[in-house]
Amino acid sequence: MTPADGKKGLGRGLSSLLGAPVAGQPGTADGPRGARNLPVGKIHPGRFQPRRDFDQAALAELAQSIRTQGVLAPILVRRDPKDPASYELIAGERRWRAAQLAQLHEIPAVVKDLSDREALEAALVENLQRRDLNAIEEALGYRRLMDEMDFTQERVAESVGKSRPHVANTLRLLDLPASAQKLLSEGKITAAHARVALAAKDPALFAEIVAREGLSVREAEARLKAAADPATKKKKLKPGNPAARDADTRAIERRLTEALGLRVELKPRKGGSGELVLHYSSLDQFDDVLTRLERDPG
Repeated sequence: MTPADGKKGLGRGLSSLLGAPVAGQPGTADGPRGARNLPVGKIHPGRFQPRRDFDQAALAELAQSIRTQGVLAPILVRRDPKDPASYELIAGERRWRAAQLAQLHEIPAVVKDLSDREALEAALVENLQRRDLNAIEEALGYRRLMDEMDFTQERVAESVGKSRPHVANTLRLLDLPASAQKLLSEGKITAAHARVALAAKDPALFAEIVAREGLSVREAEARLKAAADPATKKKKLKPGNPAARDADTRAIERRLTEALGLRVELKPRKGGSGELVLHYSSLDQFDDVLTRLERDPG
């Protein structure tokens, strides 16, 4: 592939790849969007998969859905360059893993003839479009595009449909100590928390405090400012200050987060009213919650 060819394909998204399958491939061609059924056992995870963590409970729920509804969206694969009799998974590993749990023998797949560059880009873009990656996985994906494909930050931004500042800020998260990156990957702090921690004297310790105390981003910023300015330590936070959020509210948010598997945010108002905000990171996660709510409406 020439550099011009590579740049021409950037930013096209996954939809252009999920077209007609490669001619002459085995399996039926009556699956969704022209996909053909391939043996699950002939497919193996791809080396370009940017996602590292898979929620086992969510996989089990998806497997149950697949048992009753089947696999509704095809996965994307290419012929294994080292073993033409098998296939390398490019996009859709969560569905493939769940299909194994559901004990399916075949799975709908689109087979494409992709170069390493195209495979890496497709794997990253698919996960970003579905918001399946945590911030560290996203940053590592960007770094791989830059290190292995010689992309600039501008080229990465064009490829994944993000702004250059977003790419730059996400890459900065890789400057965090390993313990802070782990907290971010596990969802115990957010990317916004992590960026605040980067400015702390001891980012690892600061991130641990944020996670342990359940601080909001504004509270974390106030804590960092207080640590940098000794004079502010003597000032008491007023009840109306966002940094003085009720500890009981944070405790309820944590309980709901654990129960639903989503980040939950409570926004109380005067008079007992307020808002309950559920943050989901992918359509699969959203569907999982809807399924649970419909199954147990009470």
